Amino acid sequence: MSSDSHSRVNNFAFKIATVNGSGSASANALIRRAIFRMGVPVSGKNLFPSNIQGLPTWYEIRVNADGHTARIPTFDLMVAMNPATYARDVDEVRSGGWVLHDSSWPLPTNLLRDDLHFLGVPLARLCNENFAGARERILMKNIAYAGVLAALLGLDAEIVQKLLGETYAKKKSLLDSNYKALGLGYDTAIDTLECPLPIRVEPMDATGDSIIMDGNSAAALGCVYAGATVAAWYPITPSTSMIDAFQAFCGKLRKEEETDRSRVAILQAEDELAAAGMVVGANWMGARAFTATSGPGISLMSEIIGLAYYAEIPAVFFDIQRAGPSTGMPTRTQQGDLMLCAYASHGDTKHILLIPSDPEECFYFAVKAFDLAERFQTPVFVLSDLDIGMNDWLVPRLRWDDSYRPDRGKVLDAEDLETIDHFQRYLDVDADGIAARTLPGVHPKGAFFTRGSGHNKHGAYTEDADEYVDVMERLRRKIDSAALHVPSAEIRTARGASIGIISAGGCHRAVLESIDSLAPRGIAVDYLRVRAFPFSHEISSFLGAHERVFVVEQNRDGQLANLLSLETGVPRDSLESLGTFGGLPLSAQDVVEGVLDALGSAAYPKLPPRRANA
Repeated sequence: MSSDSHSRVNNFAFKIATVNGSGSASANALIRRAIFRMGVPVSGKNLFPSNIQGLPTWYEIRVNADGHTARIPTFDLMVAMNPATYARDVDEVRSGGWVLHDSSWPLPTNLLRDDLHFLGVPLARLCNENFAGARERILMKNIAYAGVLAALLGLDAEIVQKLLGETYAKKKSLLDSNYKALGLGYDTAIDTLECPLPIRVEPMDATGDSIIMDGNSAAALGCVYAGATVAAWYPITPSTSMIDAFQAFCGKLRKEEETDRSRVAILQAEDELAAAGMVVGANWMGARAFTATSGPGISLMSEIIGLAYYAEIPAVFFDIQRAGPSTGMPTRTQQGDLMLCAYASHGDTKHILLIPSDPEECFYFAVKAFDLAERFQTPVFVLSDLDIGMNDWLVPRLRWDDSYRPDRGKVLDAEDLETIDHFQRYLDVDADGIAARTLPGVHPKGAFFTRGSGHNKHGAYTEDADEYVDVMERLRRKIDSAALHVPSAEIRTARGASIGIISAGGCHRAVLESIDSLAPRGIAVDYLRVRAFPFSHEISSFLGAHERVFVVEQNRDGQLANLLSLETGVPRDSLESLGTFGGLPLSAQDVVEGVLDALGSAAYPKLPPRRANA
């Protein structure tokens, strides 16, 4: 067996392979949180099936002192707890790595690679001897392997125990069993294995001003702070947890202290079409309302989206993207809805998109989405994805400016209406493409209905070609002008760079890491991250300033590259698409290998193979 004695302190990745529904999530979170409490940057990726229980599930944890948190495709340690995936799991361990397995039963001999270290602990036997009942034994086996990991990785035992106490503070009956299982795993590892491993955790001070949060929770909190009081939805993975989080936050922040009355309406509709209608109706009445969905939901909502665009009604749509088309892979990530949302609905439409790269931006962009929707009286989409929305990300602590006041846009109140002779809903008085609106019931002169059918600038029904074109051209000018108000692109430059990379959303951290990896190979790269649509002028300038531009995204057809070409006029064949679309989060290795392949492997050596004996 080859040996890897080189210490990898605070720079390694491991993967935990279990079965969905077995209760492993608590144990996995315990380990990740303990690493975070030791001040070490850490991230977690949950790869789970779309059924309730019984199929394989994996949890990936990356520890990196430099703060890199993108997924990596090979692992230093595999916690192999699911016999059904042993072969696949062992194959993903890098040469010289470790496999922790339940030695209550022997591993098949064909799995015993001679370049790996196999660490056996009889977890099932230990739990059978110390706990009663099948369910308790299954659950405690997870805590027991967490105890083994704590010993192998050199985690602070007091921190792990304290976290257990916090988790079960309201369930004292479970606390003793968890302490016992943790101790069984920890003590057995200390007594029978070499602890800690060369891959281990040592305390740092790199997480003091950071939090670990998922994007759906962050977006939901942003909706609360933005003043949203209505949410209408229909359950769909991976957006459901955003509504769950919004409901939980509202339970604390949207109640009157004196009466304990809730000041929010959260409505589960009969389908996505109805949910969109409720959101548009609530916004028309003056509430800040939103829905959370995924690609199939956006498809169903398209008719209502077109109504909101043409009738000029604010609305906010959170699209937590997943792998499509059709039902696709509901629990895998993708960036496949970009074109769908940019031009959603039939006819000539164009929409404002905000594209966060992590949970921190999910929070701030949620607030921005409501302001933009009301300022421009139009649907606004926040395009997150499953990786951002449901996984655990290390981000800076969220900040809030108490001086914030919502941008309600041009809304005429009763006093305004009293001073005018006649209100004309779609009249562009200020020549900025935005007509003033009123809220129903405020004043008799205001609008008490809206039109989704042909109308002129006065709000009257029309089938006259010139009147129709006049309104549609104003809508185009209005949306195009939003490019000056959406979040600007993030640009990073490097000395002597002739190559450019463009990405958006959850690709961001993998691209940053890939740029760091390309630099030692003599490849300098300028980088632009798209944060919103319509595109601002700096994107066209970036495209024109580079000999080669790689567009990194997670879909098959290069949707971001297509949209860039369509909107800027840059020839599509001048943009080189890179990335993956198989449902797994993007890794820096994916980007580096794509760039090296495109530039020519003879000039730039490739990365080493994943396995030394492969």
